[in-house]
Amino acid sequence: MSNNKKHSSVYYDEQTDRIQNNRERYKTNTQRENSAARRASGNSHQGRVSSEAQRPDYRKSEVKNSEGRNISEQKEQKKKREQRTQRTQRTQRTQRAERAERAERAEKEQNAGRKVLSSSEESKNREVGIRENRTQGISRHISDSRQPRARAGDNDLRASGVKNKPPVIKKKSRLPGWFATLSHNDEKEDIIRVKGGFDRPMFFIVMVLIGFGLIMVFSASYAYALSKTGDSLYFIKHQAIFAVLGIGAMIVMMKMDYRIIYRFTIPLFIITSILLIVTPIYGMAAGVAKRWIEIGGIRFQPSEIMKLVLVLFLARYYAIYEKPATNYSDFWQSSVYGLFIPAGFVLFVCVLIMLENHFSGMIIMFLIGMIVIFAAGARKIWFIVAGSSAAVAAAVAISLSSYARERIDVWLHPENFSADDEVYQTLQGLYAVGSGGLFGTGLGNSRQKHLFVSQPQNDFIFSIICEELGFIGAIGVIALFILLVWRGVVIALRAPDTFSQLVVIGIVGKVAVQALLNIGVVTALLPNTGISLPFFSYGGTALALQIAEMGIVLGISRYSRH
Repeated sequence: MSNNKKHSSVYYDEQTDRIQNNRERYKTNTQRENSAARRASGNSHQGRVSSEAQRPDYRKSEVKNSEGRNISEQKEQKKKREQRTQRTQRTQRTQRAERAERAERAEKEQNAGRKVLSSSEESKNREVGIRENRTQGISRHISDSRQPRARAGDNDLRASGVKNKPPVIKKKSRLPGWFATLSHNDEKEDIIRVKGGFDRPMFFIVMVLIGFGLIMVFSASYAYALSKTGDSLYFIKHQAIFAVLGIGAMIVMMKMDYRIIYRFTIPLFIITSILLIVTPIYGMAAGVAKRWIEIGGIRFQPSEIMKLVLVLFLARYYAIYEKPATNYSDFWQSSVYGLFIPAGFVLFVCVLIMLENHFSGMIIMFLIGMIVIFAAGARKIWFIVAGSSAAVAAAVAISLSSYARERIDVWLHPENFSADDEVYQTLQGLYAVGSGGLFGTGLGNSRQKHLFVSQPQNDFIFSIICEELGFIGAIGVIALFILLVWRGVVIALRAPDTFSQLVVIGIVGKVAVQALLNIGVVTALLPNTGISLPFFSYGGTALALQIAEMGIVLGISRYSRH
């Protein structure tokens, strides 16, 4: 038992010594391996450093090569820029020489009195208008077909070959205080007018009105013409001749620059005023009114011409005095120039027409003047005063005139007058309107035109239209006038300046007022007065003048503000 214990303890000691020796050997081997690894890594790093030190530096050479290439590219680019600059300078010198040559040639031709056409006119479909500047009292114009002018700068002027214009010298006004605004504003006008085609819808409406009017004149007049002259075509032949003359005048007005009309506005106003003064003395009477005059075998009413001339005159007035007339910061200045002065001219014309006992013409003239004044931007408060004053003046004029007083009484109290005398024309017109129905009796089938309605081709032609074409035909005629006014407003909104805008508004307003009053008279909504229906009523000079007025509108429609 004791021997076994001793033997086991000896065995245990041997095993312990063996394990400890193994641990020491393992530790020693590990240290050797680590030191060897450190020595190996140190040697490899030194070798890598030496090899890198011995390797050539390619990056530096690449930088040097790229710098060389950049320098060469910069030299080439600089050389190309110099070449482009030289070419541009040569081109500019050539263009300057050509422009100088063209300008010199144009100046020589202008001095010789010949018109110079722009070299770009053949390649352009639209023409550019002028900017008018007055220098020391001399107006220089560049026509619409010549080189364009623009505010953008002088580059456009140099590119178009036009010499730079000298600065505008503004004359010092001799008028004291705020009256200095009376000077013309033509020096300040700087408008580019683009010239193109005329307004085709307006042209189509006008031609339809002319054709429709000729058809109705023939249909309404052939029975009366046959009974009075023995020739059923008497009235239509005369009307057709004046229609052709009016269309010719319309074409001329379409081609004409509307600023030519601007220059002759004041002489036209003076001449027409003289004719109105002479008419009550040497004129011919038509009923009670003495409103016709004959010159050179041509019989006409100066009041018809004055309707257009008054529009032109007021438009020119507001084109000159637009700034003081619309200076709303100064109440009295805008009132005087915006309403009082132009209303004075309108009242002057109305008094001249009143001397002819032509009260319907006086009313139309007053309304035309008020339309232009209203469109020009006069203070609205004065229109209430003007309307009240006009009503009082009309009442006074009617009370002083037995002829006008009788017309009002017939209108208000037709039962007190004979149906075969004073009320005859109104009753026969209403019979014609009422017998037409919805679609009418048919073109040419009117019964009232057979000597029931007196002179059915004149003021009461609308009643024959209602009878033959019915309610539908009457609405068609009214629609044509509405379309005419609508296109006129569109043209006025596109017009380039104040004069052209007010001319268009005044002309279409005149047609609208006259048509409205005529239809009111035929339907007994207004007293019976001698108001013709535009484009429909018989009257050669009146028709030709109306068509020529449409030519002015169409001519203005070719221009617009750029």
